[in-house]
Amino acid sequence: MEFSSKLIEKAVNEMSQLPGIGKRTALRLVLHLLKQPKEQTSFLSQALINMREDIKFCESCHNISDTKICEICANKARNHETICIVEDIRDVMAIENTGQYKGIYHVLGGKISPIEGVGPNQLNISSLVDKVKSGKVAEIIFALSSTMEGDTTNFYIYKQIAGSEIIISTIARGISVGDELEYADEVTLGRSILHRVPFEKTFKNN
Repeated sequence: MEFSSKLIEKAVNEMSQLPGIGKRTALRLVLHLLKQPKEQTSFLSQALINMREDIKFCESCHNISDTKICEICANKARNHETICIVEDIRDVMAIENTGQYKGIYHVLGGKISPIEGVGPNQLNISSLVDKVKSGKVAEIIFALSSTMEGDTTNFYIYKQIAGSEIIISTIARGISVGDELEYADEVTLGRSILHRVPFEKTFKNN
């Protein structure tokens, strides 16, 4: 792709680093920004800079937040004895959009994947185990995607907290095997949360 401006070329190259954005789409976006008032582009760039510099991760659940403790964890109306374990912040958003879950979350920050070099120590697992050991947790809900990596992560955590006198459940398999949680429709995901099943049944019957 030939560019008549090195400035445009650099902007396109940077924009095309975003997931799902190829060079042609990046060029279309850059040319669109070029047509906008300068202050509009300044608002966008400043918003991105502020986000990158000021965003925080909740000290309790590791969700993204503007403060040290996110709004969900700080909400006294939520059931703090029930913790839903998810892979990342997109899954929190997906479950929250169902309006069916009233507990709190724990964001792992990924899944165990030896192929990608991701081990248990690189995830937020130890802080979850500490929460369970505190005696303030009544139920853990596994809500990771139903992939091999997700199931491996679920089982690893299960072994870490086995012996604890808490309910360990997983979302019902209304989510197809191999599907990513964030792409499930809200009705299916909501029903999966409501009709969760004991985690032990997911591997003892296999």
